[in-house]
Amino acid sequence: MKIHLRRPAFACVMLALAMTGLLVSTRPVSAADTIKIANIDPFSGTFAAQGDVGLKVLNYIVDGINAKGGALGRKFEIVAFDSKFQPAEALIALNNVIDQNITFVAHCNGSNIAAALIDGIAKNNARNPDHRVLYLNCGALATELTNEQCDFWHFRFDGNVGMRAYTLIKSLPKSLKSVYLLNQDYLFGQSIQKDTKKYLAALRPDIQIVGDEMVPLGKVKDFSPYVAKIKASGAQGLITGNFGPDLALLLKASVDNGLDVGFYTYLAHVVGAVTAIGGAGENRLRTVAEFNENVPVEVGNAEADAWIRGWRDQHGEIDFFMAPWRTMFEMLALAIDKAGTTDAFKVAQQLEGLETHDMVGQATFMRKEDHQLIHPFYEAVLTKDVKYDSEKTGLGWKTETMANAAELTQPTICKMKRPAN
Repeated sequence: MKIHLRRPAFACVMLALAMTGLLVSTRPVSAADTIKIANIDPFSGTFAAQGDVGLKVLNYIVDGINAKGGALGRKFEIVAFDSKFQPAEALIALNNVIDQNITFVAHCNGSNIAAALIDGIAKNNARNPDHRVLYLNCGALATELTNEQCDFWHFRFDGNVGMRAYTLIKSLPKSLKSVYLLNQDYLFGQSIQKDTKKYLAALRPDIQIVGDEMVPLGKVKDFSPYVAKIKASGAQGLITGNFGPDLALLLKASVDNGLDVGFYTYLAHVVGAVTAIGGAGENRLRTVAEFNENVPVEVGNAEADAWIRGWRDQHGEIDFFMAPWRTMFEMLALAIDKAGTTDAFKVAQQLEGLETHDMVGQATFMRKEDHQLIHPFYEAVLTKDVKYDSEKTGLGWKTETMANAAELTQPTICKMKRPAN
């Protein structure tokens, strides 16, 4: 099933949608026909590319889940709502989700938006027990969201910043002795800054931080002045959590200004970064990802490799790195079947502590204490020596270091309050 964003024919409908930020799916269905999943993500504005890619991924995964029977004999359907990468817009979209009686919300972009959704959903569920909503977080990564801000109705199906930082710092070469930190100045970037410093101190105290800078989210059009600062610092490596245009423009400026450092990133596997750096990134650009397309080849999993080939047949220009999103739908379908209902509370009870294996057979589980999915991470380098290249550049991701779920089971300070029923 392919779900696209449809432009309604009537001007009054278009005006209403423009005012609310609502986007709808292509095929009219009855309320009982499918299990609807609202996808609240940016489909306009600076970070629209991230939302568009995410929607394609969610639809591809749902097709696979539906081919196996969906849940309760019903298929899943993605219904998209535009957050415009703004918390206020996301809350408007959430109100539309509630009005449409949709129980499940998938959100994959923006920790600032996640914080607003966690609060908004908790308030709705407290005052509206007859229609409670379950938040399936597939990409808002700030560690705080399953620590200080943890909530019963929020389940994160992607690794947090702490898990990523541990994997990245663990993988840094022994020859690296100085780094420059550059991150986006909002919740996610601040979380990256904090956890990067934490694990540098714990695992690599021999590395000196020679620069530490925060940049306005989505506002910088020319990163050349920042590149000049990095060059002047004498850093051997740049560690950055930038993503989207903020990473692509940083990498482009680095190439244009001859910045000769290693690039150690948290999100260079996300759309656009590899294209931006091109051949200059060979054996210099690294990323920490929950998955990359060459992992099935590296571990010898033919079934997962066939699944990747199917993705590439449809979307060869886009890397598939979202293995936990597939786990999310597999867990959700299993939890719904176990609960025998789509009731948010009963499904949440079944999700807590649920154990399974990811698409290449690695152990993964949903931790009950904080609703954080614990799964492997892969640190990889951009190189020619791979089966699948990235963004049709001739260069792709080759795993150098893996951290498994057991290794990434980090402490949590979550004090979760559970509803009685």
